[in-house]
Amino acid sequence: MTSIVWITGASSGIGRALALRLAREGRRVVASARNATALEALAAEAGPNLSTLPLDITDAAACEAAVAWIEAEIGPVALAVLNAGTHLPTPAAKLAVAPFRKLVETNLMGTVNALVPALAAMRARKTGAIAVVASVAGYGGLPTAAAYGATKAALINMCEALKPECDALGVKLQLVDPGFVRTPLTDRNPFPMPFLMELDDAVDALVAGLAADRFEIVFPRRFAFLLKFLNMLPYGLYFRLVRRGTGA
Repeated sequence: MTSIVWITGASSGIGRALALRLAREGRRVVASARNATALEALAAEAGPNLSTLPLDITDAAACEAAVAWIEAEIGPVALAVLNAGTHLPTPAAKLAVAPFRKLVETNLMGTVNALVPALAAMRARKTGAIAVVASVAGYGGLPTAAAYGATKAALINMCEALKPECDALGVKLQLVDPGFVRTPLTDRNPFPMPFLMELDDAVDALVAGLAADRFEIVFPRRFAFLLKFLNMLPYGLYFRLVRRGTGA
């Protein structure tokens, strides 16, 4: 039986491109997102290897039902790519509660809502793989990204905590940390994006990483290494370089 891949956030950007790539390579893909119309367009483009399952990941019960439906109607999920998320700027001059709540509910709790039933199904079989999509923005604080970066930092910490236990359970857990990739989401950014990566190149890196055994899948690598290096510096130097690089 062809192994089944469940991808959340599959209506646009990296999730959509990954769903198309895997379906065309012969994998059985179940694509989830809130936008049912966008999912229909994806299915028409992808062909018979892709099924759609509209889903709001902020609804924990719906996520549990989604995994149960896939397992009952299509088959056991071999790989879950938990990619759904969004971004809202949170500049200090206009700081408000609502963007924080929105991003925590979507990026963090939405991922947890999908992770819990996926892991439970794989744990029962003692096999499976889960890839959680965070961001290099979770490595350290960056201007206007207080809420977004906080949710991505939480996902990174969560995966680091779960990794040893998942290994013992027979479940492969990977962390995906993209930098800037040309997608509809990054197209809204009003600032220059260093090391901006084309979508096809990002998907190449992601597919290769999913097939490997390493914990972190990161791209573009030069940008990630730069940010990791910055976060090893004393705060005084870190903030000086961040101000210089972002104009904050």
